[in-house]
Amino acid sequence: MTYSILVVDDEKPITEAVGYNLRREGYRPLTAADAEQAMAIFRREHPALVILDIMLPSASGFEVCKRMRALSNVPIIMLTARAEETDRVVGLELGADDYVVKPFSMRELMARVKSLLRRTTDHDAVPSDADVRCGDIVVSPTRREVTVKDRPVAMSRLEFDLLYFLVRHPDRVFERAALLDSVWGDDAYVGVRTVDVHIRWLREKIEEDPGNPRRLVTVRGVGYKLVGD
Repeated sequence: MTYSILVVDDEKPITEAVGYNLRREGYRPLTAADAEQAMAIFRREHPALVILDIMLPSASGFEVCKRMRALSNVPIIMLTARAEETDRVVGLELGADDYVVKPFSMRELMARVKSLLRRTTDHDAVPSDADVRCGDIVVSPTRREVTVKDRPVAMSRLEFDLLYFLVRHPDRVFERAALLDSVWGDDAYVGVRTVDVHIRWLREKIEEDPGNPRRLVTVRGVGYKLVGD
């Protein structure tokens, strides 16, 4: 199967270089130079992954990421010319899966593309596991569905994967690095701040009072645990 990958950058040399390397790796590159063109291609082509520059004309990459994430859980790698933590955190909070700082190594970018696609296609495979319950939370890995108090709750791909891992290990405390390794994989190019962001998102969906969590709790100085029955 040939995966289509959307590259969004207003610098033509970058889209051409990335597109050339994607073709060499067996992918089908799609290119866009601004937000409007990117969203039109995204809706029409349904790419398997998006490489998205932060600095775009008419609308920022952050805004484009937000629009895409509202429509799909497609993996998104953000490109930034700045190595500032703020850019990385904002991108992750908007739903990006990874980031690359310009100027970047093409070999590294291709490695990240392969890593994200591998994790995505692995998760898309239908598992045979039975539904898992933790208190009033029920996770169905075969349907990739979550209910809380019999109410369906929408989850992104990584939110689901993180919650599914935690419900299978109730009352066990996990360090952030352990969660990264178990959920994102040991080849992930993200930091422990990513775990904090996704924990906060999960709390907003499974806690009655996200500001005072009772299910998904912080163990100070260690990490997180999901409280069992």
